[in-house]
Amino acid sequence: MRRREFLAGAAALSACSPIQPSAAQVGGTAGLAAHARKSGRYFGAAIKSRQLREDPDFTAAVAHECDMVVQEYELKRGTTEPKPGRYDFSGADQIIAFAQRHGMRARGHALVWYAAQPPWLEPALKAAGRAERETLMTSYIDTAMRRYAGKIREWDVVNEAIEPNDGRADGMRAKSMWMDALGEDYVDIAFHRAREVDPRPMRFLTDFGIEHDSPRCERRRTAMLKLLDRLMARNVPVDAIGIQGHLKPYREGFNQARFARFLDQLSGYGLALSITEFDVADRGGPPNPEKRDKEIASVAKAFLDVALDNPAMRSVLCWGLSDRYSWLSNFKDYKWPDGQLSRGLPLDGGMRRKPLWDAIAAAFDAAPAMRSAGA
Repeated sequence: MRRREFLAGAAALSACSPIQPSAAQVGGTAGLAAHARKSGRYFGAAIKSRQLREDPDFTAAVAHECDMVVQEYELKRGTTEPKPGRYDFSGADQIIAFAQRHGMRARGHALVWYAAQPPWLEPALKAAGRAERETLMTSYIDTAMRRYAGKIREWDVVNEAIEPNDGRADGMRAKSMWMDALGEDYVDIAFHRAREVDPRPMRFLTDFGIEHDSPRCERRRTAMLKLLDRLMARNVPVDAIGIQGHLKPYREGFNQARFARFLDQLSGYGLALSITEFDVADRGGPPNPEKRDKEIASVAKAFLDVALDNPAMRSVLCWGLSDRYSWLSNFKDYKWPDGQLSRGLPLDGGMRRKPLWDAIAAAFDAAPAMRSAGA
């Protein structure tokens, strides 16, 4: 019997199982990556080069806790190609060099996205013919993948392709320069080009809003599965699905059984899975941080127990490692009005482990072995 059959469906915070004491609580020193390796998986975080240069405590924490890193923004095209054909990969270079020095794997985020683009790109697309529009997209795939060939082991090739709220019957994101320029073919073109440039890295299709038990997320799950049906029918070389994992427990509920079924559907395509941007928004929770931390840990454990019970799940990456640098503390929908830090990451603002750290470690410790899935 699979472990998931013993797990209760956690539709509310109060229904989640308590966290058992972890190595951190009883004096152990193993980082989260060591817990992940027990089942053949990886743990990592999104980081910025400035943090590595300026914050030795944070740098030491990443080196201890992680065996995979991803750039928070320094491979997004708006940062790396501010003018046509003029590139600045200095930040990404520093992150990749850090990963290599510490024997870590590196992800690349992201080759094709509707957002974070340089201001010159959309006008250029509108003025170009079809062939040139394709080149405007694939030129970045060519440049970035060739630069990091042999150094980046997996790429987010297409990020956030679906958005049912835009009104298309197929659920695709309509408000996208790539949909405007190339139609849905842009997804096919991007994945085929990525394979041509460097066939070794794992190629990911990633998206958000497919985790919760809500009508919004159900529409997004349906759109994702329909997109995969079309891509598989056209033999598009997608290797893996990245589930971002931005949880909002005080706004939307979570149901273990429903999420487990969705993961089974995804892995049924023969695809690998990863949680690629995990964090937990705590806005709306109890004012007492200690109580809020326990609730956040419980819902995270419920989510990760199901995620890691699926043998296709390869890794968990948090979108940040410490509350000191969480995007949640600056985003208008999630930041606390009194200015306190959001507490949605494993380490607090002082680099101390929180109950969320324990929840992640416990979920890794209980996970069955990962299914082998390529590089």
